Amino acid sequence: MKIFTMLLGLIVTSFTATAADKTNGADNFYQSDKVTHQKVTFKNQYQMNVTGNLYIPENSGRQAKMPAIIVGHPMGAVKEQSASLYAQKLAEQGFVTLAIDLSFWGESDGQPRNAVSPDIYAEDFSAAVDYLGTRSDIDKNRIGVLGICGSGSFVISAAKIDPRMKAIATVSMYDMGSVNRNALHHSLTLEQRKKIIADAAEQRYVEFTGGKTEYTSGTVDKIDENTHPIQKEFYDFYRTPRGEFTPKGSSPELTTHPTLTSNVKFMNFYPFNDIETISPRPMLFITGDRAHSKEFSEDAYKRAGQPKELYIVPGAGHVDLYDRTDLIPFDKLTAFYKANLK
Repeated sequence: MKIFTMLLGLIVTSFTATAADKTNGADNFYQSDKVTHQKVTFKNQYQMNVTGNLYIPENSGRQAKMPAIIVGHPMGAVKEQSASLYAQKLAEQGFVTLAIDLSFWGESDGQPRNAVSPDIYAEDFSAAVDYLGTRSDIDKNRIGVLGICGSGSFVISAAKIDPRMKAIATVSMYDMGSVNRNALHHSLTLEQRKKIIADAAEQRYVEFTGGKTEYTSGTVDKIDENTHPIQKEFYDFYRTPRGEFTPKGSSPELTTHPTLTSNVKFMNFYPFNDIETISPRPMLFITGDRAHSKEFSEDAYKRAGQPKELYIVPGAGHVDLYDRTDLIPFDKLTAFYKANLK
């Protein structure tokens, strides 16, 4: 559990809002009374079950085929964290929405649990298009995707090879490849990177011969006055009632932490390469002006083809845009999808 602490904090997992949270605009466990909800399961191309929360506007019964949006959770999180909030808020605006658990996380299939596989993560979004596009109530030509935090890089990876995704948006995006290779602001040296890779490679021998699985990264379990501010930011969401959620079969000690041996798969992940080939499908990158992750949205925006937009939320940090409904620009997202999924 050391590598991402060294990388200054990566990703996330958890859920239950207190009154104090709501006064600060945090509402991760929002339950809409304007949409119907059902749990759905479908298979990806590798015959793994992917589970999601499907939200349908209550007034959709007499409408023609509807537009849909797939929503991905932060890396290390599950659909109950941030993704279902966004999905419900967008469903209230007339979209069918689907918040999914990525493979190896939450209620979706995949062994070992908490494994990293960016290719399979991207495949899950395409499988969600398969599912939605074959429903009788969905217009398969009006399906968009939204990735939060690490899922921002996964939806970009998916959209590059899946033209059925007609509108692509990201919020507080992490480039999971770059942050593992280089850390934030390219602060990781090549020697440090090689040490991480070597440690993971040696650990493979341990686990291959029946030894204990090791985990890395994720959110710290305790904080004190010496804890880095980025780790405190994640802790406030993943380790408090504001956002803590432990999926069935997991434990609070394991949530948010990828397996050490699989996490190096991110070193070979380059989601922004060829991002310009997504054009002319529109892309929207949303980040906070105080977000420690802002560099990734700026990089993607610079590389993307037209049409594209970088939308910076005043006063918002990275984790603020997970659940602080007074800061999340739902009106911007609604306008983006209504204009591009019509």
